[in-house]
Amino acid sequence: MKSRSTLATWLGGLDSCRLARVLETRRDAAAPPEPRSVGELADRLQRPGSVALALPQLALPQLQVAEALAALRTPASREALAELLGAADDEAGELEAVLETLADHALVWPDRSGKLRMAGPLRQAWGAPLGLDAPLEELLSGTTSDELRGMLAALGVKPPSSKAQRLAALVEHHSDPERILSVVAKAPAAARKLLEGRAGAGSARPARFVMFGSPGPDVEPGARWALERGFLVQDRHRYGPARMPAEVALALRGPGWHAPFQPVPPTVGLAPVTPTEVDHEASAAAAAFAAGAASVLSACSASAPARLKSGGIGARELARIGKAAQADDAVVRLTLETAYAAGLLARDGDRVAPTEAYDAWAAQEPPEQFAVLLQAWRNLPLTPTQARDEDNKALPALAAAPPCNGCVQARHGLLTAANRLPAGQGVRVASDLGPLIAWYRPLADSTPDGPPFATVIREAELLGVLARGALSAIGIHLRTGDAEGLGIECRRLLPSATATARIGADLTAVVTGTPSARLAALLDSVADRETSGTASVWRFSAGSVRRALDAGRTPEDITADLAAVAAGPLPQPLSYLIADTARGHGRVRIAPAVCVLHGAEPALLAELAAHRKLAKLGLRQLAPTVLISRSPLDTTLAALRAEGYAPVAETAEGAVRIEKSRPRRAAAAVPAPRGSGARSGGRIAATSKAKPSAALDPSTLATRLLAAPATTPEPAPFDGGAPFATDTEEIVAGWAKHLPYSDIRQLAHAIDAGQAITVEYVATSGNRTVRTLSRLELDPPYIEAWCHLRDADRVFTLSRIHGVMSAAPE
Repeated sequence: MKSRSTLATWLGGLDSCRLARVLETRRDAAAPPEPRSVGELADRLQRPGSVALALPQLALPQLQVAEALAALRTPASREALAELLGAADDEAGELEAVLETLADHALVWPDRSGKLRMAGPLRQAWGAPLGLDAPLEELLSGTTSDELRGMLAALGVKPPSSKAQRLAALVEHHSDPERILSVVAKAPAAARKLLEGRAGAGSARPARFVMFGSPGPDVEPGARWALERGFLVQDRHRYGPARMPAEVALALRGPGWHAPFQPVPPTVGLAPVTPTEVDHEASAAAAAFAAGAASVLSACSASAPARLKSGGIGARELARIGKAAQADDAVVRLTLETAYAAGLLARDGDRVAPTEAYDAWAAQEPPEQFAVLLQAWRNLPLTPTQARDEDNKALPALAAAPPCNGCVQARHGLLTAANRLPAGQGVRVASDLGPLIAWYRPLADSTPDGPPFATVIREAELLGVLARGALSAIGIHLRTGDAEGLGIECRRLLPSATATARIGADLTAVVTGTPSARLAALLDSVADRETSGTASVWRFSAGSVRRALDAGRTPEDITADLAAVAAGPLPQPLSYLIADTARGHGRVRIAPAVCVLHGAEPALLAELAAHRKLAKLGLRQLAPTVLISRSPLDTTLAALRAEGYAPVAETAEGAVRIEKSRPRRAAAAVPAPRGSGARSGGRIAATSKAKPSAALDPSTLATRLLAAPATTPEPAPFDGGAPFATDTEEIVAGWAKHLPYSDIRQLAHAIDAGQAITVEYVATSGNRTVRTLSRLELDPPYIEAWCHLRDADRVFTLSRIHGVMSAAPE
């Protein structure tokens, strides 16, 4: 509350120009509803959300000064701040300029006594500013009197009687850096190493920021010695390592240590460049992108890209759009993201389709089209051309990722860095702008891999914002947000759309610059686009002309439209191509039909076509004796019979279909596995195939079986019977343990004779299936065969065959 009152007092003492500058810098606090008083404005400026919006806009020295003030625990004097930063007399002006900028943001301001105060939420942005913890007095607020007495005794100081006096004595002792250094010099090696490491005295502190947090804990050997003397304090109110008071850390860092302060931006290699050279390169880049963007959105209009289930447009669709538009991946991604932000594209179910605003955009001239996409790029909350993430995985376009304010600040930092270059100078290498962007926007998001901010720099070059290492006229107006000036510069640098094409005898049409929407639509309808960019090329072919004829165009219309946009007379080869293609177009027609009606009596078929009650069939007469129907055959047949006609149906071969109803019967059940007796192993020997026996007539075989005397089956070879008839039987019997001898004989016979066989097979999953096998090859303990169930070659384990049956004839 006190900081808000001092801020209101400071704001009340400003003149109107300075207050207006604060309001311009902190537009979020001045947004509607407008503040009614200085006190209300101060209250808005002190809100955490408002301060969080202002932080990313600060340059490196402003954040460094703000962190130093946070470490000093404002209010602090300018002298104390300059001493902490090590600002020499020649840097006093830079420090005052930084404080002035922070005041313009209402983040730091002087009170009536001249002391510097800062916004409360800004102080909370650092858990440990400059790596310094709270002062000793604050850390010891919960310490008991006995503990304070023990610390003083360990330091060799006579403890006073009261707790307050003991605390004051300890604070006084730790306020003298020389005393601290003398005590630490006598400390054990482990304790001294711990304290020096915690204070950061062993290495130079890098110029970076640990925002909204504090450095991680260190391993603490020898901490007891430091705790006993108050060089480390264990916080009883939170879990974690012991905390080092700010006085101890500063003393251990030594008198030569200063907080980092870099008031001057880093130097980069510069090269002279003239405005004409910048305009020329910016014009070429902007014109190329405008043409590519028009082609990309035209391809999206012709075929809306599909969205992934996870959201966004995947790599396959991006490649398809790039191929259709003759544009690389960066142009496709940049166009889709900016067009979506500008409202030219929108999600439509599982696709991304152009909106009605796209039709109005497509009718505009290229400068106006380009200005719309350029303004959308300036505040785009992402990096559109970033194709891969930190794990090198492909990123979809239009993925609806969370807004990235750091990406916006990277873009604004680029515009600011390029704008601050000396007049008539540009960087030799565009990537050298990376350190400048990091200085102007330290909290901006950089490229995950490669040089810092390389992706946003490349985007600026693609758009013509950055040319020859300098900010172009387009970029100057884009940085200030001057829409009117941006439109003027776009019209100056970008040529108007081309309305004519040079059509050559090689059946090509060449358009220099960006084709108008009407010209592009005409050439896309009758020719195939081959290249796009500063010059676009279309090629005519029989297929492209046929496509136009299929769309309802007549040869005369095509010729007249092309003659209207041609720079000269149409070449004779093109006229011949159009005429020849039109001559053969439509000579054969294909009509949709479900079934065909034909007969020998034209009068009867004409009667059927005119019958009112048969209109629902969709009958159409193709010839005096031929009708086609849009209804299925059985429906057409039933409808004609219901009206008293006697049609017959035909098969696909043209024969009369016999309509004979058959009684319904259930399919035969799969026989259960047959039992088996005891099995014995067999040896594997060379396979000798038996000669296939001649097939017998079923009647002859039945007579022979009935006439044979009743005998008991011979025992199987492994049950003491006769030996195996073939080596194949012996091998199968050794592996197929679940089969009876009759099935073994049948399976072995099928292998030797090359016949098909049906087996009952149990898979490893336990599923029982019946399969017909052919082309059997024995490879113990497996059989390789063609499986009719899977329609593929399969390998079967003999031990998993539980039954054998003769294959059904096909």
